[in-house]
Amino acid sequence: MSSVLNRFLSYVQIDTQSDPQSTSFPSTEKQRDLSNLLVIELQELGIEDAHLDEHGYVYATIPANSEKSNIPVICFCSHVDTSPDVTGANVEPIVHQKWNGQDIVLPDDPTQILKLSEHPDLKNQIGNDIVTASGTTLLGADNKAGVAEIMAAAEVLMTDKRIKHGVIKILFTPDEEVGHGTEKVDINKLGADYGYTVDGEAVGTMEDETFSADGVKISIHGVSTHPGYAIGKLENALKIAGEILAALPKNLSPETTENKDGFIHPVHIEGIQEQAVLDFIIRDFTESGLHEKEALLKEIMKKVLVNYPNSKAEFKVTEQYRNMKEILDQHPQVIDNAMEAMKRSGLNPVTRSIRGGTDGSRLSFMGLPCLNIFAGEHAFHSRLEWVSVQDMEKAVEVIVNLAQVWEERS
Repeated sequence: MSSVLNRFLSYVQIDTQSDPQSTSFPSTEKQRDLSNLLVIELQELGIEDAHLDEHGYVYATIPANSEKSNIPVICFCSHVDTSPDVTGANVEPIVHQKWNGQDIVLPDDPTQILKLSEHPDLKNQIGNDIVTASGTTLLGADNKAGVAEIMAAAEVLMTDKRIKHGVIKILFTPDEEVGHGTEKVDINKLGADYGYTVDGEAVGTMEDETFSADGVKISIHGVSTHPGYAIGKLENALKIAGEILAALPKNLSPETTENKDGFIHPVHIEGIQEQAVLDFIIRDFTESGLHEKEALLKEIMKKVLVNYPNSKAEFKVTEQYRNMKEILDQHPQVIDNAMEAMKRSGLNPVTRSIRGGTDGSRLSFMGLPCLNIFAGEHAFHSRLEWVSVQDMEKAVEVIVNLAQVWEERS
């Protein structure tokens, strides 16, 4: 398990940011830099079939070493890309050894201060080793902590033959952060019965419920004319877009919602006088709530357009993922075995909902019931992102225990 830190420090220095505006797949070629390295490292562990496919997915198989023939095939999955929200280039990871509970000032930007008062999960980390970036970039723990943990667990399973397990599949995906992480997964080629994404937060937590998610694109076509002679003619698409944004209910924004509340969130705007495009993400834990918010947004658009009779707009909804609880409730053993694996690691497992999504959301609906377990990542999508070395080591232990629990209970 000591390899997990070294692996993590290596992986985060490889820029793998995905790009939501890209039309290629994966959205950035640089994601393959890490994926190619992972294939080499898997092959060095003796995993002969490890390979990178044409879409940027890493597939690998740890062969069974149990005499039992009825063990379900289990998959462990993490994503290689990092969020577009903050740069992931030139990451300089810092290990703050035996953290004493004092504020951590990140050296490359002293305004970035990791405070116990603002990050309550730090209260369990006093005396542990905390890894951060230097203050100007993401760390990349989301989800390179999970990648490193799966790789370290693979090392354990390939070298310690006393640990009995069935066939274990490994899947590393691109573009999870931009909603396309499972778009080109070959589920038949993967050949797994059940799965675990290693992409969660606090140690001991598992998530069996996610948002249901859609994207909405509003394409506005205004009326352009010379501004000096625009009276009674000009209908500025940028102003129409601005009025739509101004009319959004404040109680349905990410910054005003929590727990099981959903939201409407604008994420991108571009345009000129004649035309403009607004991109939104819509989130709710129920599909009915999702559709209600989409209907509300469409009604806002229509009301704004009433004052612009010569303009028009298209409203396009794209399904992104659905709440995986609907699938996992049909396969309670996926959660039960994870709870047992965590208890064997000395943890008190906690099941909760995640106000987001994972690759496991779509994998579950593709036929691979998939629970999300902790990777130890915190403050993701920010320059204050951090992870505990001890939490990463505990995640490795849980992955190894999971392989054993499925073998024993078969």
